[in-house]
Amino acid sequence: MALTAVRRRMSVLRNLWKSESAGGLALMGTAALALVVANSPFAATYFALLQVKAGPLSLQHWINDGLMAVFFLFVGLEIKRELADGELSSWRRRILPGIAAAGGMIVPALIFVAFTVSSPGLVRGWAIPTATDIAFAIAVLALLRSAVPVSLAIFLTAVAVIDDLAAVIVIALFYTAELQALWIAAAALVVGALAVLNRFGIERLAVYLAAGFALWFCVLQSGVHATLAGVALAFTIPLRPSPGRPEDPHSPLHRLEHALNPYVAFLVVPLFGFANAGVSFSGSGVSALFHPLTLACAAGLFFGKQIGVFGSVWLAVRFGLAARPLGARWPQIFGVAILCGIGFTMSLFIGLLAFPADPALMDAVKIGVLAGSLASSTLGVIVLLMARRRRPDERAQRRAAG
Repeated sequence: MALTAVRRRMSVLRNLWKSESAGGLALMGTAALALVVANSPFAATYFALLQVKAGPLSLQHWINDGLMAVFFLFVGLEIKRELADGELSSWRRRILPGIAAAGGMIVPALIFVAFTVSSPGLVRGWAIPTATDIAFAIAVLALLRSAVPVSLAIFLTAVAVIDDLAAVIVIALFYTAELQALWIAAAALVVGALAVLNRFGIERLAVYLAAGFALWFCVLQSGVHATLAGVALAFTIPLRPSPGRPEDPHSPLHRLEHALNPYVAFLVVPLFGFANAGVSFSGSGVSALFHPLTLACAAGLFFGKQIGVFGSVWLAVRFGLAARPLGARWPQIFGVAILCGIGFTMSLFIGLLAFPADPALMDAVKIGVLAGSLASSTLGVIVLLMARRRRPDERAQRRAAG
């Protein structure tokens, strides 16, 4: 009976990820297009268009702070469902993504500091390689969904969300010039009101979404990254799981999750990629590849993330603090740990905050982040594909031994 319930949950998750696979292709295409355009005769038009004001925000800010809040809402809904009755429903499974995210932040930061300790002015960017780009990492894994168990997709999602939330806290503590206490208090009040609605059994999604817009506006004004509002809203959406019906399709959470899925996969994430992947390489010589800041960013993402995430997972399982994701083998976990080194957008964002007045240092950050993210995505894909190819041989060996 328990096995049937697990298979039912995995089937639902696989259906959700079908469109994300195609959406991942759209993301890769738009990101590649942005890189081409940013280094073409149309570069000036591209960058100027992103800065066009539409009300109080530029077009790029509407995408990063507005549309991406919808993406984080979608991810938060997935995480809440798994926490309630899924791969993260037990403490042993909840603790693993948290440990992995912690290791995936500490080790990259230490590597970054090791590369920049002789240049004190550069140490300020220590948080650049600590962030995982959830959109790109999940998109890559979605393209390889047949090579990994669904539990690892959930694990990566959880790690990336925890990682990005931690990055937001880091930004607030170390890179935010001024926090607006009144707006933070207003956001807390909205979250409290949403929790009360949930507590009293209010299930009309329109009410939650209207309050969610108010929450997003408060967070935007507070100085904290606005995407945090999406996750906070997700955890207040009613799930009401019932015995024997953990995947109730009529639950408000499930209805919202299924409604958002195609828009997130084919609109939000591709637009996000196009708006943020455009990096101009004009004026960047070969020497920029060996700049201490470039090497620190690239090494932190590529080596730091895989060592930190995989090492912390191995230690947690070895000492009995957590269990491996269901059906996942160590080579697959290692492949996913490598994918956590796709930093990209959040890393670039932190770089802008760390070195706002130095274009040369920002060029070094961009090159390092792109190099580390590209290397991580390439090696991660290779490792996961190799792990899948070995699986039939392992089964044959077990049958022969039996």
